[in-house]
Amino acid sequence: MTTAFDPGTLTMTEIIRLQTVLSQELTRRFERSAALAFTDIVDSTGYFTQFGDEAGRRLQQLHLDLLEQSVPAHDGRIVDTAGDGAFASFASAPAAASAMMALQNLVSSQNVSRPRPHQLRLRIGMHWGHVLTDGVQVTGDAVNLCARLAASSQPSQIRLSRDLFQELGPDRRHLCRPLGNLPLRGIARSVEILELQWRDASRFPSQVLVRESGECIFLPAHDTVCFGRGETQLNATANDVLLALPDPVACRQISRRHFELRSRPEGYVLKALSNQLTEVDGVAMHRDQELPIRPGSTVRLAHVMNLEFVSPGLGNDVAIDETLSNTGSGFRAGMAQPLPVIK
Repeated sequence: MTTAFDPGTLTMTEIIRLQTVLSQELTRRFERSAALAFTDIVDSTGYFTQFGDEAGRRLQQLHLDLLEQSVPAHDGRIVDTAGDGAFASFASAPAAASAMMALQNLVSSQNVSRPRPHQLRLRIGMHWGHVLTDGVQVTGDAVNLCARLAASSQPSQIRLSRDLFQELGPDRRHLCRPLGNLPLRGIARSVEILELQWRDASRFPSQVLVRESGECIFLPAHDTVCFGRGETQLNATANDVLLALPDPVACRQISRRHFELRSRPEGYVLKALSNQLTEVDGVAMHRDQELPIRPGSTVRLAHVMNLEFVSPGLGNDVAIDETLSNTGSGFRAGMAQPLPVIK
């Protein structure tokens, strides 16, 4: 017959020894290194308010359905879902990166047939760290950091910690660009953060260079990206990329909403929104016409601005110093130099 354990009979020394044994056993049996990923629907509260509970719930279900396609396919496990967010765990960082890139591409494919107000947009954060897991629950400080990382992301962006970046291979590292050391709410230390550019760089340009000003603009990872003149606050809310020139008179030749890029499985297409000149690779467009945009494409606007769409790092083996530079997280980089490849 087994005698019942009575902690009330233990001395202080016995309790301290027992705590040490239990702590060691907990670590031995349940502590693991894991790749973590949090996903969150952008502005779901506003969507519910504008379009109602049924539409909001359908958007949440689409998020979960796409997760169930992408996470198990890359040897991951959906740990938890709550409302418009989800938490997944992976045995390796490359698997997590592949799954989240696949997820964003699935979302993009779904958004092709959805009006912009009804498009699904996700924020994603990824981190590599020690967790406690029994195969069902996953807990630890790394989980909290990953959740905060996702909350800091821009719409349609994948952010990752330096810890996860170091676990990636060259095929994924060259897709990352540094955002610098950033504070995260609820995290005592600043965290070195990078962005994983998930679109295929051979089909989707990631930056646009303004030849007249030398400005380099990072393209937001939206499925519809609107370009237009950006000298007023009204235009700033209407456009995703604000176009400006040193000469204000010339700048006014650009329309307030001049054109937009629309994502397709094969790449971007440019749709002209203005009666002013929009010329793609030497072909003048009329309003509402669409033409494909590829890395290397040039676009001429109103005879005053020339844009070059590029994918820096495509076929480029330039490396940067082991310490990543802080380039800022805005879409207007203000520099003509494309970012080097990170190794």
